[in-house]
Amino acid sequence: MLLFLIIFNLEAVVILGIDTSCDDTGVGLVRDGKVLANVVASQTALHAKYGGVMPEQASREHLTVIDEVLQQALNEADIKLADIDAVAATYGPGLVGALLVGLNYAKALAWSLDLTFVPIHHLEGHIASSLALGEVKPPFLCLIASGGHTSLFEVAAWGDYIELGKSRDDAAGEAFDKVARLLGLGYPGGPALSNLAALGNPNAFKFTVPLKNQAGYDFSFSGLKTAVSLLLEKQADADKADVAASFQEVVVESLVTVTLRAVKNSGYRKLVVAGGVAANKRLRQRFAESDLEVFFPPLALATDNGAMIALAAGQKLAKGQNRQAGLSTDALPYLPLATKARSKASS
Repeated sequence: MLLFLIIFNLEAVVILGIDTSCDDTGVGLVRDGKVLANVVASQTALHAKYGGVMPEQASREHLTVIDEVLQQALNEADIKLADIDAVAATYGPGLVGALLVGLNYAKALAWSLDLTFVPIHHLEGHIASSLALGEVKPPFLCLIASGGHTSLFEVAAWGDYIELGKSRDDAAGEAFDKVARLLGLGYPGGPALSNLAALGNPNAFKFTVPLKNQAGYDFSFSGLKTAVSLLLEKQADADKADVAASFQEVVVESLVTVTLRAVKNSGYRKLVVAGGVAANKRLRQRFAESDLEVFFPPLALATDNGAMIALAAGQKLAKGQNRQAGLSTDALPYLPLATKARSKASS
């Protein structure tokens, strides 16, 4: 069979990236590793009354706004559809209905314009968000902490990942949202909880650091959330700012401790921290206190977005891409990223 392998000169390539893995409709445009546009339509107001994402409504909203978001991105970049050289989209993991909207939209667009389509793993997009900084090159460790994922990866090269550890239950961002709900802060609660924590005493309540004595690199936050719930049941008058600060301090301590353990054992001195929780000021402060070379993607690229998908696609295109193979990709709600066997000690 004749294969059409396309090798791109990325200095001239414009890549369109689409992410609809959860409740944000993200469309980004990238050229030569530089973000030309990054437009995200948030569904926060739509889901706030439910205290969490309603999958079916999220899918319908993606369908409603995706044309408009694409046009906004084109306008922001001051380019036309005819200027695009390749199209990329998230194919997993995520909410399957939401994934299907962006994935099928992107595939149809690529097919209609006779462009190469590049399917991208959502977590690879988060790792690639660091490319927007310009100077980040593998090898490095990457901590991804978001509302849906908390994982620690060894990035030996672009496309070559080893998952060292991950959350055994709730993701860090998910725990933030759940505790924020307990404190009456609404949804999404992560930013509101962090703002409240800045007013509290992080030593007011002694919560146990999860998996403190493990030898490996896993995380766990469900028990911490339960501890906060039990505290509030026993002490209904507990100062909310103190509770928020004490909770946040333990989450940050867990993320930092596990990551630094991996740094010590691996010998890596370069760290990328990605995902929505990477915007947390206390987490940034703690890592800044280390002697590591730490990179945080721009805040606009920390949460789910299309630009990070386009950045990830750029790395794949540089290595060569079968022009039509991506069009057969289906949405996969559960999808490991690691390309090698897990390589950590059991805790």
